[in-house]
Amino acid sequence: MRPAVPVRTAFLCLSALLAIRGSAQTAASSTRPTPPTRDPHTAGYVEAQALPDGAVPPADVDGNFILGPTHTPAAASADVPHGTVMELVLNSADSKYYPGIARDPGTFGTPDPNDPAKLVVTTSHPAPYTRRVTVYVPQQLAKRSEAPFLVGADGPDPLLFTTLDGLIAAHRVPAMVAISISNGGGDAQGSERGLEYDTMSGRYAEFVEHEVLPAVEAKLHLRLTHDPGGRATMGGSSGGSCALIMAWFHPEWYHRVLTYSGTYVNQQWPLVPQYPHGAWEFHEHLIPQSPRKPLRLWLEVGDRDLLNPNVLRDGMHDWVEANERMARVLAAKGYHYQFVFAQNAGHTDRAVKQQTLPEALEYVWQSYHPPHS
Repeated sequence: MRPAVPVRTAFLCLSALLAIRGSAQTAASSTRPTPPTRDPHTAGYVEAQALPDGAVPPADVDGNFILGPTHTPAAASADVPHGTVMELVLNSADSKYYPGIARDPGTFGTPDPNDPAKLVVTTSHPAPYTRRVTVYVPQQLAKRSEAPFLVGADGPDPLLFTTLDGLIAAHRVPAMVAISISNGGGDAQGSERGLEYDTMSGRYAEFVEHEVLPAVEAKLHLRLTHDPGGRATMGGSSGGSCALIMAWFHPEWYHRVLTYSGTYVNQQWPLVPQYPHGAWEFHEHLIPQSPRKPLRLWLEVGDRDLLNPNVLRDGMHDWVEANERMARVLAAKGYHYQFVFAQNAGHTDRAVKQQTLPEALEYVWQSYHPPHS
């Protein structure tokens, strides 16, 4: 039996995170519109195959798919070996990459009068943090081999761990380690989470590579692969854009990306001059104008996903449009990708994740063949 993270602890951490997000965006909440329900057949959206209600796409087919409105959780596997879940804590005082920032509670930012795509934040300041790193290790892992692994944002992710139990037992994905990293706190511009996840640079991937992975290997006695084909990134919302940012800026480290409601919008702060529109740059300039990278991607968006959730009105804050544009440019460049438009679904919709995660993981890990130990 695996030592599980206590449910009460996980609940309290989630409650605290939601409270942080709520208080940090109070100033913007009065102007946040209710997202409309978008029609996947809207002019300008990608052509997509509508699936029977309750079905998910085949795990070995590229392209665009529309899920029906019913999101029944994928069947759980019974009587399978359970992985071990272990945890370590990282302190900001020990980090060369992220010493820590925070935005004052109840504050947000104001649009730059000279640039409607830029948010001015004056209430962000240095602040320490601690973060948990929760690591799943399957029983089937060959102890002497270098393990393939997945790096997930906004951890811990118990659904990921139990899903891997079933998939690994059924030989639908390789026996892999899952490294679920909590963020440094807050949300969006001016926060530690926003700095980590929304910045268009290789810094977060470098933090993981040089601070997180060595700690995991040393403290949990693991050997992690250096083969980029055996490494994946995963996340939802800004954690999703972070997953692609990691692989885009460091394709020598990661080749597989899985995102729910990816924040491929203009949410970067502070401004990186080469990428003034933040992650919107992916579908606006970077993917269309760059040679194809060796990436395989799975993306999802909900029909009631976010639209202009803050004070910026720059035309670059529609999550549905952003993900539709991602699907279009990925297809045009010949990427192996699968895009899922989920009906009857909100932002990072849990029911959709419960329905689709097994297929998504199987798709992302397609074509990987681990070396013999």
